[in-house]
Amino acid sequence: MSELAVNEAFLEQVELLQTLLKNCVAGAFGGSHQSKSFGSSCEFTDYRDYLPGDDITKIDWNAFARFEKLYLKLYLDERQTHARIYLDASRSMSFGKGEKDVQAIRLAATFAYLAVCEMDKVSVYAMRENRVEPVIENILGKEAYFNNVGKLNDIVFDGASCRISEAILPTKVGYGDGLSVIISDFLTDEDFVAALDHLASKRRDILCVQVLSKDELAPKVRGKMHFYDSENAENYYRKNISKEIIRAYRRALEYATGRVRENCAARGGSYILVSDDDPLQEVFFDKLVESGVLK
Repeated sequence: MSELAVNEAFLEQVELLQTLLKNCVAGAFGGSHQSKSFGSSCEFTDYRDYLPGDDITKIDWNAFARFEKLYLKLYLDERQTHARIYLDASRSMSFGKGEKDVQAIRLAATFAYLAVCEMDKVSVYAMRENRVEPVIENILGKEAYFNNVGKLNDIVFDGASCRISEAILPTKVGYGDGLSVIISDFLTDEDFVAALDHLASKRRDILCVQVLSKDELAPKVRGKMHFYDSENAENYYRKNISKEIIRAYRRALEYATGRVRENCAARGGSYILVSDDDPLQEVFFDKLVESGVLK
C-alpha cells in the first residue's frame, strides 16, 4: 500500500460517519437482536456496557456500586450477533496506483466499527488462495476495536487468485447470527457461488462488496499494449487496444459485475460496486441505502 489505510484522520471520519448513520445502522447490525430460539424469555444471560439511550430500568445498580461503571443486564432474547468480514488479499487487490487495497481495508474497518457500535461481535479475516487467516477475532466494544483495528494495515496483498469458496466453506459460522461481508474484486474464474450458498444455508445476512480501480472501471489505454496477469505472469495479453476492444472489455466487465450481483440477489443477499476513489460517505449514504442494506 502507498499509505496507511487506517490512521487517525480516517478513524475520526469513521466516528463521524457512524454518528450520522446511527439510526440506519441499528437496522442493519443491531447487536441486541431478539433470539429466534428463545422467543420472549427474560432469563438473565450476560452484561454489556450502558450506552446513551439504553433503557435505564435494565441497569444493574449493584454492579455500578461495585465497579463504578454502568452495565446493562442482557437476557436470552437480547443476544449479540457476530459480524464476519472476509477481505480478499490476492495480488489483484493492489492493482493500479495503490488505492484499491486501501479502499478495501477502509471498508472493512468501517463495517467493523459500525458493528461494534451496535454491540455486535466482530471478526475480520484475510482470504489467501484457499484459506482464511484471522486478522481480528471476536472483538467487542469500541476499546477493543481501537486496540486492534491497526492490524488491518499489516495485511499484504500478495497472494495468487483467491478461491473464495474453498477458503470460506471450511470455516465455522454461526447459524443466523449476523452479517457476512465479502470484500473482493471478484475478478476470478474461481468459484464464489458455493460460499454464498453456504452462508445462505446458515441463514447469515450476506453483503458482497466488489472493489475495482478507476482503470478497471473505465480504462483509458489505447494503442499497442502488453498486459500481464498480476496473479499469474504466464497469462498475458498483447494487442492493439482499439475502440472495439474497449467496447468488448466493457461488455465483459458488465457481465462480471452482473454475475456477482445476480448471485447475491438469488440468495437473498445484497451487492454494491465500489470504485477505489469513492468517498466513504458516498458508499454508505448512497450505495448501501440504494441496495437496501441501510434504510
